[in-house]
Order: sequence, then structure tokens, then C-alpha cells
Amino acid sequence: MTTRLILDEHYSAAIALALHGLGHDVVAAVASDELRGASDPELYRHATQTGRRIVTENIKDFRPLLLTATAADTPAAPLLLVPPRRFPRGHGDRNAIIVAAIDAWLRRPDADPRPIEDWLI
Repeated sequence: MTTRLILDEHYSAAIALALHGLGHDVVAAVASDELRGASDPELYRHATQTGRRIVTENIKDFRPLLLTATAADTPAAPLLLVPPRRFPRGHGDRNAIIVAAIDAWLRRPDADPRPIEDWLI
């Protein structure tokens, strides 16, 4: 089984392309006509329906969506939460740093069964 990811809108399509080049199934919301500008609930629904884990630093909006779905015992999209302090915007080559971190996370032997709410470190 391969973990499939969708990058929240604050991540560039270049990150998804770089990860795809490393053999990962990653799409960027900003590169999709359907998802560009979508609300957080819409992106969450799409990720749930397509079996993708959302990569986001928008913890305050996506975490409640996850908690609501799990509390209702309905299908839920897992999250890969990115701490903004660890990966600050405007810091050098942020894209390369995030690509390396996500690639390392995806290459972990336990990436698929990771918790429904996991953190990129």
C-alpha cells in the first residue's frame, strides 16, 4: 500500500512535482482546477473521497474536520500536520526542505499505518 498525499493550497505545485519525481503519489491543490480556491471542508471531503492524506500547516481548521469525522464514525482523511515554526515560510529554499522531509516520511516502513493525525518533523 502506498500513502497518497494532497498538499493544501499554501504549498506549491513544485513540491508535488518534486515528490512525484521521487516516486510518490502527491498532488497539489493549487495545481487542480477543481481544488484551487476550494474551502477547507471541500478539500477535506475530496481527500476523504479519494483516499489521500492532507499535508497542511493549517492545523486550526483541518484538525476540527478530522475530529468531527472520527467522532461521527464516518470516513476521515488522515492529516500530516506541518509545524510552521519548523518549516517557516520565506526561509531559504523552503520547498526543498519540505520535499526532503515529506520524502523521508513517505519512505518510512510504517508510513501507511501511521496515526490518522501525524506530524512532519
